[in-house]
Amino acid sequence: MARLAEQLLLEGKNIKAKEVIDLATEKMPLDYFGYYSLLIPFIDGYYRLGEEAKARDMSKKIALKYFDRLEYFSSLSLSEQYLIAEEIITEIERYRTLLEAVLESKDQNILSDDEKEFNLNILYGKDTSVDQIVSICKKYPLMSPFQIVLIKEAQDLSRSIDSLISYIKNPLNSTILILNYKHKTIDKRKALFKEISKIGKVFESKRLYDNQVQNWISEKLTSSGYNIDRKSIILINEHLGNNLSKIDNEIEKLKTIKKDDKNIISDDIEMHIGISKEFNNFELRRAIGEKKYVKALQISKYFSDNPNSNPLVVTISTIFNFFNNLLVYHSNPSVDQKRMASLIGVNPYFLNEYSIASKNYSLRGVVKIISIIRDYDMYSKGVKIKKATPELLNELISKIVDVN
Repeated sequence: MARLAEQLLLEGKNIKAKEVIDLATEKMPLDYFGYYSLLIPFIDGYYRLGEEAKARDMSKKIALKYFDRLEYFSSLSLSEQYLIAEEIITEIERYRTLLEAVLESKDQNILSDDEKEFNLNILYGKDTSVDQIVSICKKYPLMSPFQIVLIKEAQDLSRSIDSLISYIKNPLNSTILILNYKHKTIDKRKALFKEISKIGKVFESKRLYDNQVQNWISEKLTSSGYNIDRKSIILINEHLGNNLSKIDNEIEKLKTIKKDDKNIISDDIEMHIGISKEFNNFELRRAIGEKKYVKALQISKYFSDNPNSNPLVVTISTIFNFFNNLLVYHSNPSVDQKRMASLIGVNPYFLNEYSIASKNYSLRGVVKIISIIRDYDMYSKGVKIKKATPELLNELISKIVDVN
């Protein structure tokens, strides 16, 4: 039934998926069903369906079952534990799988307000010490099967964090310790990393490329039941770049404003995020590619009037990336669309834009344009003779459009 629910979720048949999961949990009640690890996919399914209360309730009940088992194991003598070591390890792994499912759901309400007061400990690397972290980790949770110890900006502990290894080798099963590194990563050469890898999970979130960000925006909204067109996705990406934190804040704002209206269009982006649907880098790039000189100058004029929202350096960088990709497009005339999109590093949605531009600008012309853009990139940064003025973009557009 778990596989059926997963397939229904992949096909977007959420109502049927929920019916299957509800039926499965009804037929396999927790109080009588001992194979709790088989219920993890249903917790994940509930989270994906937005049924957080059901997912939370089920995960807490299963956590208590595991916790009772682990408490029993801890009461045994070492010789008795040795005889059933494999069973103990299996239970720990199953408990960890449950916790990973909850953590991956990013459920911020897995602990009630009362539980958070006692069992959610948030510390900052620059304001704490390894001794303090270990002391908290060794405490038992109150009114809950586990506690969370979150160390934010753990990179500030880099000089002393290696001494945490003694706790990592013998952790308390009821403590979930999270070490969060901001803009840095844990040193993978050190023994600490190797020990953490043995019993825990190491997750590295790398900055996404632009084409990946667009898919992320789409999935973020569609998973919440919203529909958004491709142009609106591009507008958000063009304006906010690949800063997922900013994008997430704007998406949450959109969802709050739209409420029951599940369709998001470019007008919503313009009104609520402050991006012009007609005058933006995406439209400028397309106008230049199609050699629509007047349209390109209109956008340039808008940029000049709103320099804070449309920095010249960013705009020139966008134009350079477009022609750099166009060079790759020209150089690989025989590859299929999927391969071409991969080579350029863009969503296949944009390939028609490059197809049109390739007819307006020859391979030799593209090489010349890239050289021109490099000069104006230097001008925009105050290098060379020319000063960085709004007129620079008009000059650049004129020179590009004159090239065949």
